[in-house]
Order: sequence, then structure tokens, then C-alpha cells
Amino acid sequence: MADVITLTQDGRDKLVDELAYREGDLQKQIIERIKVARGFGDLSENSEYDDAKEEQSKNEARIAEIRATLASARVVEDDDALVDGGVSIGCTVTVEDEAGKQTAFTIVGTMETDSLQRRISNESPIGAALIGHVEGDTVSYVAPSGKQRSFRVVKITR
Repeated sequence: MADVITLTQDGRDKLVDELAYREGDLQKQIIERIKVARGFGDLSENSEYDDAKEEQSKNEARIAEIRATLASARVVEDDDALVDGGVSIGCTVTVEDEAGKQTAFTIVGTMETDSLQRRISNESPIGAALIGHVEGDTVSYVAPSGKQRSFRVVKITR
């Protein structure tokens, strides 16, 4: 049995949109590129044809990956995050470190992480440590470097 993948509704919607694009417009563009490349003659030495076929293969692989993800995904509902007011997937958590610096993270499923936008996985060291905690709690975790860190939960929003 496949592992269950946890997604926010936003993450699921993005995958559905990407799937529609890849099965629709992108697939049509690739097919057109293949048709044009076939017109260049000998396929054994036709780099345009090879490139288009490779792109088609990558697109089909990504389509299969998205379908598999959606088939085994569990979407976190807003009500799931409101249990006891604690941190859960879909919440944005503001924390304060020992130096008084505040940082906000959004806890998301593994497939939705984006460190540049401070979207961290519920399975990451910080994300896993935050799950279930409430405002005012002090949370400790071990960073990937092996260093023990701690911070205080300042605010939780949905």
C-alpha cells in the first residue's frame, strides 16, 4: 500500500492545476514540436526530434507522479488545524528564538515545502517539533547540524 501524502487544500489545488496544464496545453505543444521535427528528415540524427521526445517522456513521468500523489493524498481540512488550538499542518506559526528574533513558518505537507517562502514540512525537525504545541510553549529540537535549539511559540494563525 502506498504511503499517505498529506497536503493542504492549496497544495492539492496546485497539483490539480499542474496536471490539467500538463495533460492539456503542454502535451499539445510537445506533440506539435514532434510533428515539426519529423519534417526535418532523418530521425536518427534529428536533435530537435530527440529533444521533443525526451520532453514528452518527462511530461508523462510527471503526469504519472501527480496522479499517484493525488490518489494517495489526504487533504488537511481547516477543522483539523483547530483541535485544541495547537500547531498542525496548514498553520502559520510565529516563533521567537533565544536572541528574541521572531520568524514565521507555515507548516505544510512534504510535497509543498518551499524554504524561500518559509513553508516547512511537518516532517522536518522544526515542523515535527512544533506539531501540537500552543501559543506560549517552549519547543526544543535538534537541528540537522546536531545542535540543540529552542524557541517559544508566539502566535498561531490559520
